[in-house]
Amino acid sequence: MKRICVYLAAAFLAIISATYYTLPHYFREPLIELNRGIAGLEEKTILVDRHEIHYLEGGSGDAVVLLHGIFAEKDHWVDFARPLTGSYHVIVPDLPGFGESSRMPDLQYDYAAQTELLVKMLDKLGIKRAHLAGNSMGGTIASLFAIKYPDRVASIAFIGAPHGIRSTTPSEMDMLIDAGKAPLVARNPAEFEEMLSLVFAKRPFLPFPIIQASQSSAINNAESNHRIWLGQLKDRYLLHERIETLKHKTLVLWGENDRVFDVSGAGVLKAKLSRAEMHVLHGIGHLPMMEAPKDTSGLYTAFLRKMKS
Repeated sequence: MKRICVYLAAAFLAIISATYYTLPHYFREPLIELNRGIAGLEEKTILVDRHEIHYLEGGSGDAVVLLHGIFAEKDHWVDFARPLTGSYHVIVPDLPGFGESSRMPDLQYDYAAQTELLVKMLDKLGIKRAHLAGNSMGGTIASLFAIKYPDRVASIAFIGAPHGIRSTTPSEMDMLIDAGKAPLVARNPAEFEEMLSLVFAKRPFLPFPIIQASQSSAINNAESNHRIWLGQLKDRYLLHERIETLKHKTLVLWGENDRVFDVSGAGVLKAKLSRAEMHVLHGIGHLPMMEAPKDTSGLYTAFLRKMKS
């Protein structure tokens, strides 16, 4: 009887394992919900200018808003946000046009549009003032928001290089763009793999159902993504032109091995924001909140504590 139970258990595990890889969509939502729950985050929706915006929310205290980069999504912040929800009111949106939020084929999702949609979202949520932190495109949105609405922002943090700084050394992505390519737009599995290699220096563990869903979404939305890519390309160095007008306390975390925006840009940014707290992260690429969530969240939490001292 004992041997039969062992055989049955082994057969059950084999079935689950096979299903995990052949029908990964059945596992995606439970895995995502489990990770959100551990971080103290819950998914919610809000309607803003015809857009149903999906966002994660958790914790209480001063508001902290985490903004993802182009073609990224809210769940990329969950591990980073886990230490924050015990002390702060954390809000993590899928920005309009990305993730699960609405994408309108007749609308632009450039920086001007995103800034206005963000202020309307925060108004609806009753958030009068917040700490804004962003990665890549999200960092640039945070900065432009702070420049336009300075009284609404308590601090700014770049968790990874912001888009729009002209580095002294061209990055690998810069060279690909200059060659007429769109390296963050994946049209097939091979291009998706190349994109992951570009954004990560130290690729984090991502469960198979999660990575498969991300790949499918990227490929299915490739044409629409390319339209958004071209819209942002016209603002390629927008932040470089405006960053000196940012007056808020600022944290900069820039990956030493960032192939999207070369680390030489950190020195350029420091020259423009001499009072910014700057950390160059050894061995890290473009997405430090995913590559080293505990360490980068620790640096950010320490920065936020200084705001209260």
